[in-house]
Amino acid sequence: MITRLILQTSLWLACMGALLFGAAGTFAWPAGWWYLIETGGLSLWVGLWLARHDPGLLAERLAPIVQAQQSRWDRIFMMAVTVAWGAWLVLMGLDAMRYRWSAPFPVWLVSLGSLCILVCLLLCVIVFRANSYAAPVVKIQTGRGHKVIDTGPYAHVRHPMYSAALLLFIGTPLLLGSSWGLACVPVMVIGIGWRAVREERVLAEQLDGYTGYIARVRYRFVPFIW
Repeated sequence: MITRLILQTSLWLACMGALLFGAAGTFAWPAGWWYLIETGGLSLWVGLWLARHDPGLLAERLAPIVQAQQSRWDRIFMMAVTVAWGAWLVLMGLDAMRYRWSAPFPVWLVSLGSLCILVCLLLCVIVFRANSYAAPVVKIQTGRGHKVIDTGPYAHVRHPMYSAALLLFIGTPLLLGSSWGLACVPVMVIGIGWRAVREERVLAEQLDGYTGYIARVRYRFVPFIW
């Protein structure tokens, strides 16, 4: 499984690098290289941590983004997200380097972006520690004894993984120096918000105890906000 983790991470980095640097039109982009190093290194570290502490969850995380157990709407959503993510990277490469539509970001803002990505991945580890069923697709994992998780971060928000993703959405364009990329963030937040609502409908219908969990934990992403 570790071999598969390394191969999939390498392929993912290669694809992102091709999109970013292809759009930028140059390899002389320190922020682009640091983004790949940081996200790739942290993702590999999280994967190796899962291989040691929860190989079942790692297998779920490495599974295809389109699966037979998924609802049709989630299959369409995941394919759309894949296309949108690639387009977002291309936009930021064009903006930050090829055409330089955005003014250069100050170092502190770029550093803040890098910090957001780091915190995002650290929060993911906290989520994985609490929830062994945190698969990337919406489905009931009957074979793994799927049950409601209400401890750790799930005692405060119903979708802490999405909460962590907000930091990635903000941190990526800050690190890469793209105002246009940052302008896309509200649309991305609306997208995962829509998915969270649809996901909760599936869980409430198919997972025992989830309706009661919704009643106990009021907020989805950010306490006192939503």
